[in-house]
Amino acid sequence: MTGPPAGAVGLGGPPVSLDPARPLAVRHLTERLTLAVVSIAWLRAQGDTARARTEKRHLSAREAAQARLLPSPRRRYEWLAGRLALKHAVTAYQHRRLGRSGEPRAIQVSALRDGPRAGKPVVDVPAEVGLSHSGDFAVAVCGPHAIGVDLEHRRELPPMVSELLTHDGDPYSARAGPRQVAAMPLALRWACKEAVLKYYGFGLRIDTREVGLTGWEQDGRFRWSAGPGLLRRAPAAGSVRLESWAGETNGYSLALVWT
Repeated sequence: MTGPPAGAVGLGGPPVSLDPARPLAVRHLTERLTLAVVSIAWLRAQGDTARARTEKRHLSAREAAQARLLPSPRRRYEWLAGRLALKHAVTAYQHRRLGRSGEPRAIQVSALRDGPRAGKPVVDVPAEVGLSHSGDFAVAVCGPHAIGVDLEHRRELPPMVSELLTHDGDPYSARAGPRQVAAMPLALRWACKEAVLKYYGFGLRIDTREVGLTGWEQDGRFRWSAGPGLLRRAPAAGSVRLESWAGETNGYSLALVWT
């Protein structure tokens, strides 16, 4: 079963340098796609007093109340970094695409509550967003249509996960493309699969084996095929043409899928 090929537009290289000492980085990846990176490590190094000031400056009353309910300091820093990345990505996207100036605080972020896409981040403006965090960073992407993004810190994966990411454990993977999929680091393969599943809003509610990687180009574009389980839930996965990029930067694997 053949899934959608990658689109014609690759990013050509790492979308942004990941520097833990840099609190915020924003880059327009394409004419319609904006990425923001927030350093969790930098936020954590500032301490709780600075974190509280940042929350007061950037979060709404509802968001601040939600932050207070988080069970651990680590989770609170990750959550805050994700909110900041989303708000800055949307603000920069609106400024470039629509000429609107605004404050990140004005962007309201929430998540779908019910259904197979529960947990998917959404914002209160006409735009789509994607979010991922791993290690020292939170990465958010904003655009006019659905987006999937996944960031994975370089690490040794558990044997069971490693097996799932090899061709032997990935029954829907087909022929490799110009760059052999087998040459892709395992964390990068995982990032590609999760970015596809996030694009459709399911995340890891669907088995990653439902996304078979079939090629990886010199410019970072990757190709994939949809398994029957994914096609049942998202029939368009077999026909809609998507853009994609995957690569490594500063010890992290990053994958993007967008329309």
